Amino acid sequence: MTLATESAHSPDSPDSADSAESSISGTKTTRQRDRQRSIAEYVLREGSVRIEELGAAFGISLMTIHRDLDELESKGLLRKSRGSATAMSSSVVEASDVFRRDQQSEEKDALARAVLPFIAPGASIFLDDSTTTARLGSMLGVVAPLTVITNYLPLLQELPATREISVLGLGGRYVNWSSSYLGSITTTAIKAIAADLLIMSTSAVVNDTCFHHAEETVDVKRAMFESSAKRILLIDHTKFERRALHALVQIDEFDHVIVDDRTDSAHIERLRARGIDVIVAPLSSSDTTGNRH
Repeated sequence: MTLATESAHSPDSPDSADSAESSISGTKTTRQRDRQRSIAEYVLREGSVRIEELGAAFGISLMTIHRDLDELESKGLLRKSRGSATAMSSSVVEASDVFRRDQQSEEKDALARAVLPFIAPGASIFLDDSTTTARLGSMLGVVAPLTVITNYLPLLQELPATREISVLGLGGRYVNWSSSYLGSITTTAIKAIAADLLIMSTSAVVNDTCFHHAEETVDVKRAMFESSAKRILLIDHTKFERRALHALVQIDEFDHVIVDDRTDSAHIERLRARGIDVIVAPLSSSDTTGNRH
C-alpha cells in the first residue's frame, strides 16, 4: 500500500508525466491565444500591416505569423492578402464587424437617435446586421413595446434584456465576419413576415445606389426591404467615400434617409433635388429630431 501511494505521487510516474505534459500544452495554448489577440488588436488599430512587420513586432517566424493570421481570418477578425493583414474594407471584402463596431461611433449614435421619432410604439421592425443599426439596441426601450426582427447576433443577445421588446431571431448559416445569419434559410424566413418598418444601413453609396460587399448580404437585405411597409436608411458620411461590389437599391426607394451632419452638403443637396427626404442628424445628443433644412 505504501509503495502504491509513493508510485502514484512520484515525479517519474506516468500520471505525473501526463499531468506535466498537459500543463505545458495548456500554457502553450494560452500563450498562442494571447499572442493572437494582441496581433488582432495591432491590425485593427493600424488598419493594414505588412506580414513581415507583424513577425518582427511580435518576434515570431513568418511561418508562425501566417498560421496565426489564418486562424484570425477564419474567425472573421481580419483579412490576409498580398503580404498584408488588413481590417479595412475593399470593394470586394468587408471588414469584420468586430472592427466596424468601433468606427464612426459618434456618427452612428447620432443616426440612431435621429431615427427614434420614426418608430411607433407597437410596431414591428426589421433591423439589419449593420453596426449602425446595432446602436439602436440600447435606445429602443424609450419607444417600446416593439417587435424586433433581426439576423444580427449581437442584437439577438442584447435585446431580450429590454422590457417590452419581443425579439424574432432569423436563423440560417452563421457568418463570422458579419456576426449574422445569412443564406436561403434566412431569406425564406423573412419572406414569411410583413413588418411595419425596416431600418438598415449600407456599406457604400455609389451613384446614389446602396452597395454591399457580399451577394448573400444583398439577398437578405433585399428580402427585408420587400417585406416592409416603410424603409429608412441610415448612412454616415464615410459611406459616400467607399465602394462595394453588389448593388441593392437606389436611395430614392427609401421613405427617409438619415445622414450625419459631417456629410458633404453637395450630397445632401443632390439627394434632396431628387425628391428624397433627407434628415441630417446632429452629433450633439441634445437634439434628437434631426434637421430637415
